[in-house]
Amino acid sequence: MNNIKVIAFDADDTLWENETFFRIVEAKFYSLLEEYISPQELSAELYKTETGNLGIYGYGIKGFMLSMIETALRVSQNKVKADIIAQIIALGKEQLAEPVKILPGVETVLRSLKDKYKLVLATKGDLVDQKRKLNLSGLNPYFSHVEIMNDKTIHEYKQLIDDLNCSPCEFLMIGNSLKSDVQPILELGGYAAHIPFHVTWSHEQIDKPIEPKRFVELHQIEDVLTYIP
Repeated sequence: MNNIKVIAFDADDTLWENETFFRIVEAKFYSLLEEYISPQELSAELYKTETGNLGIYGYGIKGFMLSMIETALRVSQNKVKADIIAQIIALGKEQLAEPVKILPGVETVLRSLKDKYKLVLATKGDLVDQKRKLNLSGLNPYFSHVEIMNDKTIHEYKQLIDDLNCSPCEFLMIGNSLKSDVQPILELGGYAAHIPFHVTWSHEQIDKPIEPKRFVELHQIEDVLTYIP
């Protein structure tokens, strides 16, 4: 990785905790609908709704909340009570107000790299919520560029790399998702580092192994310091 000039970091579950809150809200959602459907069946129905709505709502809590409402109406055959819908909305608002919990080692790494490389925040999700979390995190000063994408596709990464005036072989992406943070970058000819989080949304998981070329698997974010000069 001697040619690296730009290091981009994913945000959710790489810099700060995120997916844990979705799992907590889902568990409460299952309890609200238990008179209509089992948690296992509801989980499958919610996932179907969420993935079907990604092209409309994109990623984030607001789309998640709307998908919960849509799923509740469908599985109850439109019989779900208004107060349950109100509770689902309240769950979404509570999640949007969650404090930002920076993950261990993040500030140490950013502080170490800030004066050596151009640091970029490259994340996807709801624009308002991601900006809120970034501002509350206090990490904004470390980044010379912030990119909040609709999705992390090869096309969007290529546009980002072009905008940063660097080539893929000078670009390193660090994140917790093999699907979103690793595969597209490797296909472009860039470098990627994966830091697994203890819980990952099934939509972000992949079945096939990643080739080791230009790719490293890390146990924790500080490990990246052993791979770059």
